[in-house]
Amino acid sequence: MTRWAPRTALAALAGTILISLATGCGVVPQPAVGSEQRGSTAPTAPASSTTTSPSRSASPKPVEPPAADPVKLSANVKNGATGVTVDTLVAVQAFSGKLTKVVLQASVPNASGIVSTGTLDGSLSSDKASWIAAERLEPSGRYTLKMVGENADGESVRKTARFTAQALTLQQQTYPTIYPLKNAKVGVGMPIVLRFDVPVTDKAEFQKNLHVTVTPKQQGTWRWFNSREVHFRPKTYWKAGTQVSVNADLNSVSAGNGVYGQRSVSTNFSVGRQVVTKIDLKKHQAKVYINGELKRRIPISGGKLGWESRSGTKVVMDKLPTVKMTNEMIGAVEDYDLDVKYALRVTASGEFLHAAPWNAGYLGRVNASHGCIGMSTPNGAWLFNLTKIGDPVVTTGSSRKLEDGNGYTDWDLSWAKYQKGSAA
Repeated sequence: MTRWAPRTALAALAGTILISLATGCGVVPQPAVGSEQRGSTAPTAPASSTTTSPSRSASPKPVEPPAADPVKLSANVKNGATGVTVDTLVAVQAFSGKLTKVVLQASVPNASGIVSTGTLDGSLSSDKASWIAAERLEPSGRYTLKMVGENADGESVRKTARFTAQALTLQQQTYPTIYPLKNAKVGVGMPIVLRFDVPVTDKAEFQKNLHVTVTPKQQGTWRWFNSREVHFRPKTYWKAGTQVSVNADLNSVSAGNGVYGQRSVSTNFSVGRQVVTKIDLKKHQAKVYINGELKRRIPISGGKLGWESRSGTKVVMDKLPTVKMTNEMIGAVEDYDLDVKYALRVTASGEFLHAAPWNAGYLGRVNASHGCIGMSTPNGAWLFNLTKIGDPVVTTGSSRKLEDGNGYTDWDLSWAKYQKGSAA
C-alpha cells in the first residue's frame, strides 16, 4: 500500500531541492528578511523530518446471512374434513423447503363392518417439493396424513391431517367384470370386454383409466356399445402370438351422476394361431382356414325361412361340449328337447355352430334349422377341438343382418365406425 507524506514534509523537501540547485550554480543564498541566523547560512531544518502514515480503518465484521424461512406444508385435504370424495388422490406440497416424509394411513370398513388397516403408497417428486398418493380413497375410510418437511437450514416442521371419505351405497358403485380371463389363450378376433352392473355416464373419465399393453404393438381403440359395456379391439385381427395385458384402474373413479367404480380389475392373455370359419348360407357350406390356408370344407344347414341365421362377422363367445336345446327356449312350434354336442356360441341371442345329426339329410343341401349352423358329428367335433373363444365366424348369404352388440360384433363394424364409439 502506498503511503502519502504530510503537507509539511513536502514543503521542507521542496526547499531543500531549491537550495541544492542554487549551490550548484555558485550562488550563496541570502537569508530572507526577518529570518533568524545562528552562525550558519544553511536553512533551518524542519522541526521534524519524520513522516506519519494515516491510521488503518478497522476490518468490517462478517455479515450473518438471514435465517431461512420455515418450511410450510400444505395438503389438498383439510384436517377434520368429512365426506371427502373417494376419487380424491391425496397430495402434499412443501413451500420454502422440501418434504422428508409423508405417510397416509387408512382404516377401511368392508360391507360387514370389519375394518382393515394399511398404508397407501405414494410418489415423491424429484425436487421433493410434492407427493401424491398412488390410490384413491375407499368409501367411509378414515385416514391419517402425516407430513414432515425441512427448510434450507435443516429445521423440521411436522403436520398431521385426519379426515374421512364419503359413504357410498351399492347403487352408487359400479362393479366391473373383464374378459378374457387371466392367462387365457384366445382367437385372433377376441375383443377385450368390460361390463358394469351400474350404468357409466362419465365414459370419458372411465376410459382415461383403461390401459392396454400389446406386444408386438398394434393399433387399437375402445368402443362403448352402451353405458354398461365397453370393448377394445385392434384395427385388424390380432397377430398370432400377441401378448396382451389390461389394467382397468377404476376403483373410486367417478362414473358420473354420483356413481364411482367399485374396484379395479386386470387381465392378461395370449393369442393363438389364426382360425377363421367362413359360412356361405346359399351354398350350405363352411370353409375353415388356418393361418390363411383352407383346411376343410364342411357341409352345413343354416336357419330356415322365418328363422334365418344372421349374416355378419361373429366371434365365438363360448364352447359347450353339451348344451340343452328345447323349442320352448326360443318359442318354436315344433316340439324338441335335445342334448346338443360340440356347441360354439356366436351370438348372445342363441346362435351356435354345433353337431346336428338329426338334420343329416339337409346338410349341404337345405337350410332347415331354427337359426343355428348344423353339421355332422365328426365335423362338429373337429371344429370344436380346433376352435378357441375369440375365433371369427364370417357368415354370408342371408338378408338378416347381425345386430350391433348381439355378441362380440366388434368385427362387423368398419374401423372408422368403431373408432367413433370411443369416448376419448
